[in-house]
Amino acid sequence: MGKEKLLRFIPVLVICGLFSLLSVALVGQQFYGRYTPREKMIDVLPAGSFQVEGADSDAECLVLVNSKEANSVMAEEDIRGLFEQIKVDAEFVDLSKETVFDYTGYDNIVFAMVDSSLLGQTAYEILDWVQNGGGLMVYFPPQGDYFFRSLASQMGVQESGWEMYEVPGFRFRTDLMLGGQGKDFIIEEPFESAHTLSLSDDCTVHMVSADERELPLLWQRQYGDGMIVVMNFGIMGKAYRGIYAAAYSLLNDAFAWPVINGSAFYLDDFPSPVPSGTSTYVERDYGISVGDFYTNVWWPDLLELAEKYGIYYSGMVIEDYTEEVESPFVPNQNTQRFQYFGSALLKNGGEIGLHGYNHIPLCMEGFDADFGEGYIQGTYERLFDYDYWESEEDMRASVEELIRFTEDLYPAVTPEVYVPPSNILSADAREMLVREFPQIKAIASIYFEGDVEYTQEFEVAEDGIIETPRVISGCVIDPFMEISALSELNLHYVNSHFQHPDDVLDEDRGAASGWEAMRGRLDEYMGWLYTAAPDLRNLTATEMAGAVQRYYYLDVEQQITEDEIILELSNFQDEGYLLLRINGREPKEPETAASGGTLTPLGDGLYLVKAEQNRVVIRRGANGNE
Repeated sequence: MGKEKLLRFIPVLVICGLFSLLSVALVGQQFYGRYTPREKMIDVLPAGSFQVEGADSDAECLVLVNSKEANSVMAEEDIRGLFEQIKVDAEFVDLSKETVFDYTGYDNIVFAMVDSSLLGQTAYEILDWVQNGGGLMVYFPPQGDYFFRSLASQMGVQESGWEMYEVPGFRFRTDLMLGGQGKDFIIEEPFESAHTLSLSDDCTVHMVSADERELPLLWQRQYGDGMIVVMNFGIMGKAYRGIYAAAYSLLNDAFAWPVINGSAFYLDDFPSPVPSGTSTYVERDYGISVGDFYTNVWWPDLLELAEKYGIYYSGMVIEDYTEEVESPFVPNQNTQRFQYFGSALLKNGGEIGLHGYNHIPLCMEGFDADFGEGYIQGTYERLFDYDYWESEEDMRASVEELIRFTEDLYPAVTPEVYVPPSNILSADAREMLVREFPQIKAIASIYFEGDVEYTQEFEVAEDGIIETPRVISGCVIDPFMEISALSELNLHYVNSHFQHPDDVLDEDRGAASGWEAMRGRLDEYMGWLYTAAPDLRNLTATEMAGAVQRYYYLDVEQQITEDEIILELSNFQDEGYLLLRINGREPKEPETAASGGTLTPLGDGLYLVKAEQNRVVIRRGANGNE
């Protein structure tokens, strides 16, 4: 064959080569879709595995409140929520109604009042009780009157001013809280919440204001044989529960509470249809389409982070972005990207869950009326920005189509976790999900209250659904989320985070800074988390549900002696986790100090207990750990 004839065949050869490469790619894609789901670390147990009613036990703590004071009412709600999570049985006495009470049968007393003069002579009697071995916690700064000043010296206060101090943030002087050292935590909306004061040298100061003054905000003082712990902080709410839990754990020789021990990262709207075209910031930084960005940049970067930190992502499927709210629902036939991303997620140990046929929350007309539809700051505004579903039958049909779509794409998967679109879910729809879709074991919405969002605690609802709220979100972890993450790590020993693929397209979620900066912030957060808690278990959404289920039902009775800490567990199943703070006489060799479980030191007297039996005995060290 002449050279001229050969040149004429080159284009044909190039085309054939391209077809061959495409065939290889398609075969590779088909192969890539084959996967074996990772064996679950934790299964959700049948509801009948647990005793629903808790065992009767005597209250260990007395809480003194005053229902005529706004701060005290807020504190009572705060304390009830906290004690429910750390399994503390308490009696509450309202001093506006009852001035005579017996405090001698309790381990601890919590003051949660503005006006401490209501106690009168009883205040001095309680201090004598503390001196003989009791624990006293001052939950928020009392009124700086003369009566309080007469008590303050026993609490370690050397000098006190009359004015209150605006706390801009806080920092830790000790290792009291995991992840607290070496970092300032900024309060986004500070107010005058703390007393100006100075302390005696015999106080151990754990937390101070994050400024040059370093005003003491949390300290403890040995008082005779007992302990006084003071919160001079005055800021309460869900985001701060972990700080108050840490403070409460200082009151006694040792204190243990059940925890979840889990870290979950959710990807909402993933897999889902990929937006066509490009976006301002993707075009600016990469010069490629959104689809190519997701495939070649965003997803490989997330997989790299997963490998770095051992994370298993839980993807929550959206089938289509249609606004259709009336059945029948047209199946999405464009499944190539669903196959690619979903298979990659599963091959990397992740999980597929349910988000929605489309992104319209399951709510019918009238849903948002209960949440304050009407005048908001002088403007008539509807809080719900989506179309309403036509009927319950339509909502059910949409979920049926989503499950069919998901199980057809991923035959080895049975989705068990539902994430409400925009974290919004009506009571009617929730009841329908439980009734019609028994495969759904958990709902993962959000932890903090919004306008109409479905807000949760870590718990098991009466209908058996496991509530697994997400605490923080996005790549740009703002100051409030930093505090919330710190708090939940120390309260429930948990991380629960979600993000969306389109975060990088949304200015409100940090898109203007660019994906590299957003990825860097996410990497920074993960680095903080796993440095603070290297033993935190990485879980998928269903595994998180199993961990929450075991945590919720687990209860502990503790007996503290000079030589042993005995933990008797009720509703123990195959495993259980607790945080244990030992205040003095820690085990010299933690790895061999426990029977019925294992003990992992976390620092500053804090331990992670893995219970393997329903009775765990921890041998303490002698004085000085000898």
